[in-house]
Amino acid sequence: MEDKVRGAFKADYTQLKTKLFIQLVGIMVMAFVIIIALYKVVWSNRGADWTVSVFQRLFMMDYERAVSLYHRIFRGNMETIWMLAVFTVFFVLLRVVLNLFTRYFDIVSQGIDALLKEKGEIQLPSEMLAVERRLNAVKQALEQRTAEAGQAEQRKNDLVMYLAHDIRTPLTSIIGYLSLIAEAPDMPGEQRDKYVRITLDKAYRLEKMVNEFFEITRYNLQQITLVKENIDLYYMLVQLTDELSPVLAENGNTVRLEADESLTVYGDPDKLARVFNNVLKNAAAYSFPNTEIVILAENKGGFVVITFRNKGNPIPEEKLATIFERFYRLDEARISNTGGAGLGLAIAKEIVALHGGAITAKSEEFAVSFVIALPADPAE
Repeated sequence: MEDKVRGAFKADYTQLKTKLFIQLVGIMVMAFVIIIALYKVVWSNRGADWTVSVFQRLFMMDYERAVSLYHRIFRGNMETIWMLAVFTVFFVLLRVVLNLFTRYFDIVSQGIDALLKEKGEIQLPSEMLAVERRLNAVKQALEQRTAEAGQAEQRKNDLVMYLAHDIRTPLTSIIGYLSLIAEAPDMPGEQRDKYVRITLDKAYRLEKMVNEFFEITRYNLQQITLVKENIDLYYMLVQLTDELSPVLAENGNTVRLEADESLTVYGDPDKLARVFNNVLKNAAAYSFPNTEIVILAENKGGFVVITFRNKGNPIPEEKLATIFERFYRLDEARISNTGGAGLGLAIAKEIVALHGGAITAKSEEFAVSFVIALPADPAE
């Protein structure tokens, strides 16, 4: 495909060069005609006779004196006159040639101005079709980036709005329960302990939301530094499932790990643990109650492929393409229950990309899979 595009551009430039060549040939022919005309006018018999007659009428002199004047002026200064004539013709034609070239620069400049000022496609002369296509490609890219920037800004604004709303909810509860405790010093100990536990739970949730909000600026590709080493992948996944067992138990979910106990991967253990943690928590949050989450890890085609598969509602095709974007949340209604800010999968994607790998999502009926592929060779 790229070869075809290059061929098209080459053909377009050939058309431009052909047109310029024809124009230059025309100018050369014109120069030849001018030189011949000068010769006919000044040096040929007719030209000489016409010049002599002009001298006779202009200066009121006889034929012999006019001929003598003609010879002194023209024949006596032949080299100088021809040099001046050639220089004049050269200067005029040079200006014409420069105008031919600069005209195309003016056209390109107008096309560049149209990138931001005009709507629709940029139109250039047919011989500049290659430049027209590239300018239109740049215009489309700029429009796409502008649209993406607008969407990202809108998602960020929505995120701030959601966070403000969701932070206010647990904060209101914390203030309410603390006020009850403060206003009733003789409250029974059992009830006081209950209110304290609720308040602490709300405070933890508020802390989680604030911490995740700060991930927006903390996790940036330019700020992540990897410290790689050989990792016992099987042990890391076992440890991960143990740590998240309380979260899984809340919804009655279990985890089944299918992996070779000797399986290793080369990468940053802390960062990869964050990736697996984010993906597994996401699977737990969206799994049907009392279902099993399967983690499958294997060597495959030079990559270590880790698959997290859970049973849950299918993800629409259009959402699979944006599920790893920052501030994106699959289900806006779940934010009040989970406290998520839509950054976990975006952070996971950045970390995996830094490792030279890729993360994708698939949804088939009621099975949702997140597949992480990491290079098996440390050199990659």
